[in-house]
Amino acid sequence: MLMFALRRILVSIPVLIGITMILFIMLNVVPGDPVALMMKEHASPDVIARVRAQMHLDDPMIVRYFRFLANALQGDLGNSIKLNRPVTDLLLKAFPNTLMLAVCAALVSWVIGIPAGVLSAVRRDSLIDRFFMGFSLLGVSMPVFWSALLLQYIFAMQLRLLPVSGFYGWKYMILPAIVLGWSSAGVIARLTRSSLLEVMRHDYIRTARAKGLRETGVITRHALKNALIPVVTIMAIQVAGLLSGAVITESIFSIPGVGRITVNAISSRDMPLLQGAVLFATALVILGNLVADILYSVLDPRIRAQMKKDA
Repeated sequence: MLMFALRRILVSIPVLIGITMILFIMLNVVPGDPVALMMKEHASPDVIARVRAQMHLDDPMIVRYFRFLANALQGDLGNSIKLNRPVTDLLLKAFPNTLMLAVCAALVSWVIGIPAGVLSAVRRDSLIDRFFMGFSLLGVSMPVFWSALLLQYIFAMQLRLLPVSGFYGWKYMILPAIVLGWSSAGVIARLTRSSLLEVMRHDYIRTARAKGLRETGVITRHALKNALIPVVTIMAIQVAGLLSGAVITESIFSIPGVGRITVNAISSRDMPLLQGAVLFATALVILGNLVADILYSVLDPRIRAQMKKDA
């Protein structure tokens, strides 16, 4: 298991380096001068040129890239042009809020998705199956910004049960978690249903039924355990996606997380902050995929057998 994890980490390193290279090139070929935007219209060209020289923005791109990569390996992602603060400090301060939102959204998706998928598989082609699959399809298909505005209008403006936006307590996390977890719940529900239906066709399920076990015991003790193997893998990947992809949700609900920092960096053309935020999100996605691979090998004995054979 340790060798498997080390191999996956070694494979992830060149992927992360390649992403940093593409990200650095894309953000540095975008038209516009971030120093001129920072200094506003009152600064003279001489002052702008002097500030560019002080920030080493006149160096060749390849030199700036390797300087950025070397500093990033030490945890230094530069300073925000707009806020004049270290990018690493800004991201670490905002990350707990994003983590709380991602965990709440993941819990919502699991609590809704897994039972809905199980009920749909057990009651295949029934009214319950059609309802849950339609509900999950609606969650997957509806854009996040639209579902956010819809829930804000219903629960905050009309019913006045929950706050519209802000981040001052657990009540402020309910609507964003539902919005962000709804689409993930739809994916989990459909995957749980299809996986459980596939497992229930196997011979050992028919053998368990032939022994006289109740249908509930057959599903919970035998079928569901094996059906959740691909679901758990997707769940691990989704947590990483929720951590890095809460941009729209945090902006709509005014949550001071990494996603909102990214939006503000885009609007102000704060390249160091945007660069650091995207790199931070990329590292989270790679880490999520690594955790998913390890979980899959833990849950599936066939993967462990293949690992021993390769070793």
